[in-house]
Amino acid sequence: MATKEKNFWIFLIFMLSGLVLGGLLGELAHRINWLWWLSYGEEFGLANPVTLDLSVLRISFGCMFKINIASIIGMAIAIFVYRKV
Repeated sequence: MATKEKNFWIFLIFMLSGLVLGGLLGELAHRINWLWWLSYGEEFGLANPVTLDLSVLRISFGCMFKINIASIIGMAIAIFVYRKV
């Protein structure tokens, strides 16, 4: 029997794979005239990385998310498959 921790990690893997595969399909779909709507989305995050300069060490932090319709559909399919498994 799986524990809650294992279930969480499996769920996270399903969600990330749905997000990545959906995003990839959305980017590929924008080249097809009748599937352009799958690539519609927004990009948010830190456009310019935040830099921490300690004179000996320089660290940059940055993160951008690009969510489109296909990635949302991919996440919904991942949730559906996770519940069936």
